Order: sequence, then C-alpha cells, then structure tokens
Amino acid sequence: MKQVFKKPHALCDVPLHYCPGCTHGIVHRLVAEVIDELGIEGKTVGIAPVGCSVFAYDYFNCDMVEAAHGRAPAVATGVKRTNQDNIVFTYQGDGDLAAIGTAETVHAAARGENITIIFINNAIYGMTGGQMAPTTLPGQVTQTSPYGRNTETQGFPIRVSEMLATLDGPAYIERVTVDTVKHINQAKKAIKKAFACQIEKKGFSLVEVVSTCPTNWGLSPEEAMNWLRDNMLPYYPLGVYCDKM
Repeated sequence: MKQVFKKPHALCDVPLHYCPGCTHGIVHRLVAEVIDELGIEGKTVGIAPVGCSVFAYDYFNCDMVEAAHGRAPAVATGVKRTNQDNIVFTYQGDGDLAAIGTAETVHAAARGENITIIFINNAIYGMTGGQMAPTTLPGQVTQTSPYGRNTETQGFPIRVSEMLATLDGPAYIERVTVDTVKHINQAKKAIKKAFACQIEKKGFSLVEVVSTCPTNWGLSPEEAMNWLRDNMLPYYPLGVYCDKM
C-alpha cells in the first residue's frame, strides 16, 4: 500500500506533553516538515524557551539548546554568529517572547540578526497557571485578571508582529493560525519562507502563530477554536507585516 502520510524525520517519535487541544503539536509538526523538505536537519539548531514548550528539545531531531527565560533570541544570536552556516530557530510563547524576553526580541529584530523565530501567541501564560500575559485581550478573564483585563490599569495587548514591522531590521514577518486545514497549509508556507529567508541570508524572520490554550481558557478544544476565531483573530489580524524577500 502506498504511504501518503508519515511522521516527519525531524520530529522525534515520542509522546508530546501538551494538553489536549493545544496547537503546539500542530506547529511542531509543521516546523519538522519544513526542516525535512529543506534538507537542513543536520545543520539546524533550535533554541527551546521557558514556558509550555520548555521540553521542545525532546521533540526535534536536530541540535537543541535550552535558553533562560526570555533569552532565546540572545542565545540564537550567539549560536548563529559563531556558526554562520547553521540554521538557527527559536520556538517561543507569548510570555517568554513578549514579556521577560521583549528586549531580546526587539533588539535581535532591530539588528537584523539572521535567525528565525516561531512565536506562539495564545494570549495567556500557559505553563504557570493561566495568568494575564502581554497578549491577553481587553476584557479577557485570567487568573490575575478575574474581572477581565482592564486597559485603564493594565494597559493594552502588545501586537508583536505590528511592532517589529516598524523596525528597519526585519526581513520577513507574518501572522498565521492553525485552526483549519487551509490555515495550517498557509502557516506551513510562512514557516518555510521564514527558514528560506535565513538560508538566503536576508536577515531576521518571525512567524507569529495565533494559538489556543483550552486548559487555561477553561474551554473544550472545539470551544477554544471558536473563541480564537471570534476574539483573537479580530484583534490579531492574519497577514504579512514585513517582506523583503
């Protein structure tokens, strides 16, 4: 029988620790498929963050480095500058990238570092219990905003892609999601383009993936997908925000 679907070689054959309905697994697979298709597994280095994807080093069949909380872009910069032929990517959540790691992210982008960032935006701190994150929506209920995020006292969410696109350093930035087959295919194209951007030495690339967190949102996986469509996508519009390819 002809095999039409299989596990990517760049994805380890181990169970994932993520909650049911979490979209990390989908994005992991897309990254691994892109690594396979580009034939770069042997020279790829991934940087794992602190957060829900802290164990990403167990899931990818390439060299991996664990970074301190928020410092993945800084670690990636060091790895890339000392090993310029390697393909270096970080895989980060919104708490890691847009809170404690804001400075590292902004300055890596401003410098135009030739690295690729995969940014998972689920509008909440997932690993530590569901606290309000920099990306939490106005009015969204979390463990630390039980009456909803109040923009008068807690400010507004950070739109990372739009913010970084104002800088001169980035070469490619796109926001995608993985709630449907169509969007999953678009997300894979964006991730592949981001890696190609690095291979062609164009500079800094980032793919933001609008994602779900059913556990901390207090929703079923199906309800979480609907909540994403109804609430997150209007606030975080999909699209290309920078393209110098």
